[in-house]
Amino acid sequence: MELAHDGPMAIPLWIGGRAYLTVGDSFFDVINPATGRALRRVPMCSAEESAKAVAAARDAQAGWQAANGETRRAALSALADALERYAGHFARLLTEDLGLDEVRAQAEVGEAVHALRAPSPGESGVCALVVDATRPLAGLAAAAAGPLLAGATLVVKPSPQAPSVAYALCELAQRGDWPAGVLNLVHGDGPAISGLCAAGVDRLIYAGAPALGAQVGLLAEAAGVPFELRLTD
Repeated sequence: MELAHDGPMAIPLWIGGRAYLTVGDSFFDVINPATGRALRRVPMCSAEESAKAVAAARDAQAGWQAANGETRRAALSALADALERYAGHFARLLTEDLGLDEVRAQAEVGEAVHALRAPSPGESGVCALVVDATRPLAGLAAAAAGPLLAGATLVVKPSPQAPSVAYALCELAQRGDWPAGVLNLVHGDGPAISGLCAAGVDRLIYAGAPALGAQVGLLAEAAGVPFELRLTD
């Protein structure tokens, strides 16, 4: 990703196997804390965008579930291999979004590769996955791999502070011929999460620090959506 001539480059959504452009009422600038520079920005999505992403995940779920478990495991393994090949690129994105040093960034990529290769047991359905900026790649991979292996399709909502690796992972899955709609991405905060719940996801998973997790859990509870909390260090 490069800087646009008139400012930070906007990161699109990812819906139904492709980049999905939207013009919202507001954007969030992704600022590298080490430099103070805004390299990217994300649209703060409404319930409308969240509903479109959930619909794409719902459309893809039956086909993904019908594939046998070894097919899904092979897809996760291939994604892990591709992530390992592009480890330098993903580490750079982590450094640019969060100001991480190279050692920490590379370590997080390695954790994500391991998580995709050795998923914990999960449940199927259509899941929303909210990831904070604590471990935006490793936390995503660890929380997503088990459900994906079980046949779930996902809508990921990364932190606006560190969205780049989530979008890049969606691109990488598409290059690996993952079925459209298995992995989707929206940006935003409370309204986007509430929109995911209102659109009828089967459960909401949160991966990150406990303080934000409590807030996300309240949104899920208000909508009557089952909630799973996965705390990161």
